[in-house]
Amino acid sequence: MIKTGSGGLSLNSQFTVGIVGMGPRGLIMLERLCANAATDLDRDPTTVHAIDTGPAGAGRVWSPDQSMHLLMNTVAAQITIFTDVSVSCVGPVVPGPNLYEWATLLTTMGAVAEYPDDVLKQARDLGPNSYPTRALYGHYLRWAFQRIIETAPPHITVRVHRDLAVELDERGEKQIVHLAGGDHLVLDAVVLAQGHLPTALSPAGAPRSGARHIVPGNPADVDLDAIAPGESVGLRGLGLAFFDYLTLLTQGRGGVFEERADGRIEYRASGREPRLFAGSRRGVPYHARGDNQKGMGERHQPVLLTTRTIRTLRERAASRGDVCFRKDVWPLIAREVELVYYRALLRRRGVATETIAAFLQSYLLSPAGSLLEERLLRRHSVAERDRWNWQTIETPYDEHAVRGPAEFTRWLVTHLERDAVLARGGNVDEPVKAALDALRDLRNEIRQVVDHGGITGHSYRDELAGWYSPFNAGLSIGPPRGRITEMAALIRAGVLEPVGPGMRVTPVADSGGFLLSSSVVPGPPIAVTTLIEARIQDSDIRVTADPLLRRLIDTGQAAPYRIPNPDGSHYETGGLAVTERSSHLLDARRRAHPQRFALGVTTEGVHWATAAGVRPGVDSVTLSAADAVARAMLDRRANRSAKRVETNAS
Repeated sequence: MIKTGSGGLSLNSQFTVGIVGMGPRGLIMLERLCANAATDLDRDPTTVHAIDTGPAGAGRVWSPDQSMHLLMNTVAAQITIFTDVSVSCVGPVVPGPNLYEWATLLTTMGAVAEYPDDVLKQARDLGPNSYPTRALYGHYLRWAFQRIIETAPPHITVRVHRDLAVELDERGEKQIVHLAGGDHLVLDAVVLAQGHLPTALSPAGAPRSGARHIVPGNPADVDLDAIAPGESVGLRGLGLAFFDYLTLLTQGRGGVFEERADGRIEYRASGREPRLFAGSRRGVPYHARGDNQKGMGERHQPVLLTTRTIRTLRERAASRGDVCFRKDVWPLIAREVELVYYRALLRRRGVATETIAAFLQSYLLSPAGSLLEERLLRRHSVAERDRWNWQTIETPYDEHAVRGPAEFTRWLVTHLERDAVLARGGNVDEPVKAALDALRDLRNEIRQVVDHGGITGHSYRDELAGWYSPFNAGLSIGPPRGRITEMAALIRAGVLEPVGPGMRVTPVADSGGFLLSSSVVPGPPIAVTTLIEARIQDSDIRVTADPLLRRLIDTGQAAPYRIPNPDGSHYETGGLAVTERSSHLLDARRRAHPQRFALGVTTEGVHWATAAGVRPGVDSVTLSAADAVARAMLDRRANRSAKRVETNAS
């Protein structure tokens, strides 16, 4: 049953739960609560309060009302919020459709009256390897929310609060959540499942006054109407948020991409576009995702980063506390990726399966960069130009050979076109794209190694968060191939101009604008009147502007997670400290709160890559973590019921 409205004091016989944040993480939490509650014997009435300023299920970030031009960077068949037989959870597995299966059902079952025509068209056109719009995903999440409510056991009631939770207090054994609208909810347990939250800090290079500066955030929430046609606009960042802004300021203003007879994509401008200048530290965008050739649940099976290896590393971390990412984990990841590359390369050449297997075994036994490795590659006719090179993959240009903006622009267009060709080859058949997709496949294993202090604090700060996370993002979680071809078309059309690597931003006090320049590409600075931080702000609860978390931190009811070092020092992360098994919230004295839990983006630092979506068939840790929290909550309810029975008996 679903209701809206206020909370108030709960009856003694009723168990009440609050979920703060009802986007994908909160939705998964609700599903796990309902699934586990369905197996209860006591069937005590339970009310779940779902709290979010956005629509329940989708939340604000995945609102179905956002621009249809914005795409996800994951194919439809690899997106779900439901458990399956691969998930290592104690609670019951309750399967449900992935996004592609839902879209297929939507258009074949006839239950389409509630959806507008443009949504139905998207659903009909969607294939398992298509990249859905973010809005369509929002509709999927809203549908999933309704399904979870409709199939919930009869003793579960869900109340939706379209409001902001601003404070969490305690009154005896009750948790009190205060809402911005004035209501307060009296709860027995609460889970914080918020996504990316606003920060109180301004980015480096922010103006003191005058100019328009758009801070990091969700592009779908930003009002871009004030940017005039022809205005000079700088974009700092070339990741996924950059492509969202690029789309909103071109297609979103009436521009059209057209395919020529030879297959090349050209851009026909509307005349309403601003002039765009974009750059970043690397100066090149994220690598395009290879066209998907993997079935649901299909992924690279680790050869080195195995369950046994992970267990050994965790045991060493527990006993000695000296595991370092760069020394102990990265060599395993690198070798896994290289194995995938050479396997695909030799397979494409038609080399016999037995020969490939022998090569891979020998490659594993050859130290990286050794003479033994060199001889092996030569023996199998792998020329220098065809060998895997991490440096070239990360930095594909020669900074010493760049002589000016025009030359760099020509090089970048060629690079983008080549990247699109590689992506068309697929994430299994094309060697480079197969290798980079293996990085994405290894996320679960990496989490199992590094989560909850699996590596030293210094290593987490400098080697994981400071190096590998952005490095991995640029290589393995890039945009669909089409976005790369569109970027090349916009550069050719003169709508977009690359600034170059090592982008610098200098505020101009007199004019209120900015000057953009590159530390690699020589040339005069570029003057812009608007600067867009084309990235999502890193999650850091220490500088959060969210009122509920801000007060918890300031009063010591919650604390940043600290990772120890062998010398006795600690690295303080920006994630909420929680317990390892059931994600109980820890206070400033490291005491676990039995009624408070936290999951998702706000725990980044305790867990790694928390913003990643849930993929079916690969034993997603997001699903098993939510299941553990749900069971901990229901265990508390069972204990309370037992005490009530004892009291009544006496």
